[in-house]
Amino acid sequence: MSSSAVSFATRNHARFLGELKDLLRIPSISTLPEHKDDCRRAAEFLASELKRIGMENVRLIATSGHPLVYAEWLHASSKPTVLIYGHYDVQPADPIDEWLSPPFEPAERNGNIYARGAVDDKGQVWMQVKALEALLAANKTLPLNVRVLFEGEEEVGGEGIAEYVASKPANLKADFALVSDTELFAPGLPTLCVGLRGMIYTEIEVRGAKTDLHSGMYGGAAPNPFTAIAQIIARLKDDNGHILIPGFYDDIIPPSPEELAAWKSLPFDEEHYRMAEVGSRQLVGESGYSVLERTWARPTLDVHGIPGGFTGAGAKTVIPAKAVAKVSMRLVPGMTPTRAFAQYKSYIEKIAPVGVDVDVRLIHSGDPCLIPVNNKYIQAATHALHEVWGKDTVFIRSGGSIPIVGDFDRHLGLPSVMMGFGLPDDNIHAPNEKFSLQNFELGIRSLIRFLEEAGH
Repeated sequence: MSSSAVSFATRNHARFLGELKDLLRIPSISTLPEHKDDCRRAAEFLASELKRIGMENVRLIATSGHPLVYAEWLHASSKPTVLIYGHYDVQPADPIDEWLSPPFEPAERNGNIYARGAVDDKGQVWMQVKALEALLAANKTLPLNVRVLFEGEEEVGGEGIAEYVASKPANLKADFALVSDTELFAPGLPTLCVGLRGMIYTEIEVRGAKTDLHSGMYGGAAPNPFTAIAQIIARLKDDNGHILIPGFYDDIIPPSPEELAAWKSLPFDEEHYRMAEVGSRQLVGESGYSVLERTWARPTLDVHGIPGGFTGAGAKTVIPAKAVAKVSMRLVPGMTPTRAFAQYKSYIEKIAPVGVDVDVRLIHSGDPCLIPVNNKYIQAATHALHEVWGKDTVFIRSGGSIPIVGDFDRHLGLPSVMMGFGLPDDNIHAPNEKFSLQNFELGIRSLIRFLEEAGH
């Protein structure tokens, strides 16, 4: 089917790319207080563009953190309403010296654009905005009703948007959500993500003596919180990667035989994955499960850091008064953050060594989700992707978490179409983050055709 909006996008591709570079130059790092004004500048950049292309009621919505960007166009009577979501905040760029070009000076190389936020998620947000521009410019109308909600805290837990969505405001009433914050399984292979792991992020604080102590005078009698925390962590998993928390696996909904068969047919090279993506001597994890099962459909428990104590040059023989470990768990469909955290907290309190006090804190959490592939919006997406890419769509899950997808489902009753166009080697959250220029162009076309199909 020919689309005048697709033609408009093709003619204006160079301009679209130049505008994206302007957005990428804004260092909207949500976790660093010194970039608060930059985050607001990115929000205002998006709001200004949404207003320019013809979206209505465009405004910034204040939250406990960085502002939300809202816009709407609601003149397609009797047509469905889509809630378009993305995020304008980015991760810090450290380590800076590993970037081949400065992280906030977009550079084109090898058919890619390199910058922090190129694919996660500014490039994909800009695809959404440009798809709307093309439709409005070519047709003076949209094929369905549209609400837009962009956030600036996805990289730091998304508390502001979670609070806003939970309040169920009337201006978020819709039939489905469109989320472009995922990737293709392989280059040139149209992909829809239909499952996400949830997560709980925690801190374990172990306290021993009332103050730091000299290890010569008190070693052997005073409890050492670092030793205690190491003992606790060692008892969370066995040598085979199996989590030892009682009841942790009880509620898991396993993938269907059909889904497992589909995963087996994907072009996945385990050795290439080990060498190119992981870079370790060998892969680890639960035996009896494939790599895709372990990363998409099994829960995990990982330690991210144990700050504290003495880590400077030389020696300091001190027994620290306390130790803290940052630990997260990825959850799969059937599990809930509330129940998983309660099981985890109870187990840690039970196994804690004598002589120490333990405090287990929940920092943030998100629900896992699984989207039925037989809903009409997923079907519209597969038709649009086939037309643009010339191949059948594959359905995958992601090992990562997009907490807002669970919030859309739980609070607003919205299924999400997760249509993203990143690639596995795009270096998300790492130096030299990139976005394929071809995927940027084909992604805009795909989104245009999807919105047209969904409005039929």
